[in-house]
Amino acid sequence: MFDELTNNLKISLDGYFLNLKNNPFEILTVVLDFLCVAILIYMFFTLVKKSRAWQLLKGIVFLIVITTISGWLKLRILNFILTSIMTYGVIALLIIFQPELRRTLEQLGSNTKFLSKFFEFNTSARDKVKDDIYKVTVAVNELAKSKTGALIVFERDIKLTDIIETGLEINSEISPQLLVNIFVPNTPLHDGAVIISNNKITAAACILPLSDDKNIARELGTRHRAGIGISKDSDAIVVIVSEETGSISIANNGVLIRDVKDEALKRILIKNLVTERFGTEERRQKFVAWKEKIKNKDDKNVK
Repeated sequence: MFDELTNNLKISLDGYFLNLKNNPFEILTVVLDFLCVAILIYMFFTLVKKSRAWQLLKGIVFLIVITTISGWLKLRILNFILTSIMTYGVIALLIIFQPELRRTLEQLGSNTKFLSKFFEFNTSARDKVKDDIYKVTVAVNELAKSKTGALIVFERDIKLTDIIETGLEINSEISPQLLVNIFVPNTPLHDGAVIISNNKITAAACILPLSDDKNIARELGTRHRAGIGISKDSDAIVVIVSEETGSISIANNGVLIRDVKDEALKRILIKNLVTERFGTEERRQKFVAWKEKIKNKDDKNVK
């Protein structure tokens, strides 16, 4: 199988470079081709490295290497077994890692961060998001002081419509007082998650998927597992307040950061919700200066 693939690849490459030799102008196409492939590989590894499929990918690479070596050394039985595993194992992998594949495809389909970092410099929107972050941190610190459990989810590129539908839609402006009141024990909305999207408290009492990761510390409860679960299934940022200890945690990409203090909480939220979306302040100022320069140049040409 691998010998056949190797021969086909060799024939394809020979024809490719022969065509390039006959038509030198195609070198631009070759450069563009390699650039696109490099970008796709980079995006693939970036997405996979943040999931549990990373360890699996390393195992697959190792398996391919061993299979190739066994073919070269004419170890027919071993090569047959490994080739069979790889042939039928693909179907099993698609089933086992269906959540990771779905999340990766969702991110590829909705990931506009690359362009938005350079072109989205809406100052008022940027300031609005930062103001909302400060309001949320005020509420979270109040909840932590009173040891009131809380679960706050910030929606980003991947929409959480199915999660919002499990709770009660609110569509209210963000305020510390409202967030604190939502999580007051024994009230109708306290048992569940709050979803924040489009600069509003979109819904409360939402049900989140629990993480099935067995490596999560035993002392962490359902809120933390739910926070890690939704951060794995989407690109959401989740703030969690423990009702046992009052400690604040943040879940992002399936990773939990525990015992986060006030300033660190603001810094992490601003980095993920503001800087990654709107770019750095320095780049924004350069972009504004460039627009002004172009505008002034056009005005001079008109005169």
